[in-house]
Amino acid sequence: MSGRGRELADVLKRQRINAACLQETKWKGARAREIGEGYKLFYCGSDGKRNGVGIVLDSRLKECVVDVKRVNDRLIAIKLIVDGVTLNLISVYAPQSGCEESVKEKFWEDFDCLLMDLQDNEEVYVGGDFNGHVGKESDGYERVHGGLGFGNRNADGEALLQAACAFDLAITNTWFKKKEEHLITNHATQIDYFLTRWRMLENDECAIRFRNQILEKMIEMSDMKETLANECWIEMTRYIRKVAKDVFGESKGKGLIDRDTW
Repeated sequence: MSGRGRELADVLKRQRINAACLQETKWKGARAREIGEGYKLFYCGSDGKRNGVGIVLDSRLKECVVDVKRVNDRLIAIKLIVDGVTLNLISVYAPQSGCEESVKEKFWEDFDCLLMDLQDNEEVYVGGDFNGHVGKESDGYERVHGGLGFGNRNADGEALLQAACAFDLAITNTWFKKKEEHLITNHATQIDYFLTRWRMLENDECAIRFRNQILEKMIEMSDMKETLANECWIEMTRYIRKVAKDVFGESKGKGLIDRDTW
C-alpha cells in the first residue's frame, strides 16, 4: 500500500471509520506515521516485499494508545484506554494455505501468546485475513460460529475455530446474514474475519434473550427502506448497547471466564 496512505485516510473519513486493521501493507520497519485527516498508522513489516500488518486510528483514538506490540509482520496489537475501558485491537495476517506447516504453527503460537497476555476484563477485537475457511455451518462450534458463514470448512478454518474457542472469541461475520457479494472476498471465498470476546453468553438464558431481542430489532429495521444506511447503523448500535447492558449488566473489572489450558 506504499503511496496510498492519503487515499486510505480519505476513504476512512468518508466512511466515518474510527479504526481499521490492515494486512499486506508491505511497508518495511516497525513505525507509526500520520497519513492525513487526523489518522495515524501503526505498522510492522519485514522486507517491504511481502506480508506486513497495520492498524489505523482516528484523531481521538490515537491519543488513547498506551501500548503497541509489533510481534512480527503477521501480528500487531494496540492497547487503548477509552472512557476508562481497556481494549485491545489486533490486526492479523495468517499464512496462506500453501505455506509450510512450520510457518503456520509459528503463527498460531505467536497468536496464542499474544492473546494469553491479555487480562480477562479487557475488551478484545481481532480483525484480519486468516486465510482459512470456517464454512457455512456452525456444527461443533456453535458458541463461536453463528451458522451464517460461506462455503466449506478447511484445515486452516478449523485452526481458527479452535483458537476462537480457546479464547472465547465470536467470529462476528458468521452471526449476521448478508448478501453473498458482501460476504465473500476474491475468488468466491471468505477468509477475512472479525472476532470479539464473548462474556456473559456463557449463560444460556442470557444468550437466548440477547439474540432474540437483537433479531427482533433487525426484523423491525428491515422495513426502514427509505432510511439512510448511516442512520440505520446508529440506531442499531444504540439498541445493541442497550440490550447488552440490560441483559448482561456491566463488568466490575473481574474476569468472568476461566481459560482452559491451551
